[in-house]
Amino acid sequence: MQDNLILIKQLQAKEERALSKIYDLYSGAVFGVIKKMCHDDDLAKDLLQETFIKVWEKSYLYDPNKGKFFTWLYRIARNTVLNSLRTKKQLIQNQDLSVYNNKEGEENSFVDLDEIKGALSKLENHHQKALQLVYFFGLTHREAHEEMGVPLGTFKSYVRQALTKLKDIYAEETLVVLMYIVLLLA
Repeated sequence: MQDNLILIKQLQAKEERALSKIYDLYSGAVFGVIKKMCHDDDLAKDLLQETFIKVWEKSYLYDPNKGKFFTWLYRIARNTVLNSLRTKKQLIQNQDLSVYNNKEGEENSFVDLDEIKGALSKLENHHQKALQLVYFFGLTHREAHEEMGVPLGTFKSYVRQALTKLKDIYAEETLVVLMYIVLLLA
């Protein structure tokens, strides 16, 4: 523990050797957390590097009296990943750039895909965010409740309420959607 405090003080004094040692000590664990969140090796490597750059630049903010160094480092990594995933959404292709021009049968589709895409927009903001954190960003309930700043029980209620509301809104459409998916997979 004392060795880590000395190493952290050296890091705060901008000694590159200290950053290298801290990287050796923590990069494996931090990489595992990042990879679990983003599910992409190349992106995880980039985010690991970005995390340690932030650690280098913001090391003066770490206070050993407020918590463990790894907890501070973990939060930097988690926030780096979440910020990346938020901005990555803008890069997702949302237009059909298909080389196939055959749109035949599309007019006869019995599923309103726009209505399905807008399912989350019918929920209250806190319900939307709860589902996004768990199902799109891959956070655990414990991580997500901290991100939202609400008690764990409250967060779990948000998820349960959101799923119930979606089920109520789309009770009839669920069967149609499942049939549509089966037809696509056939």
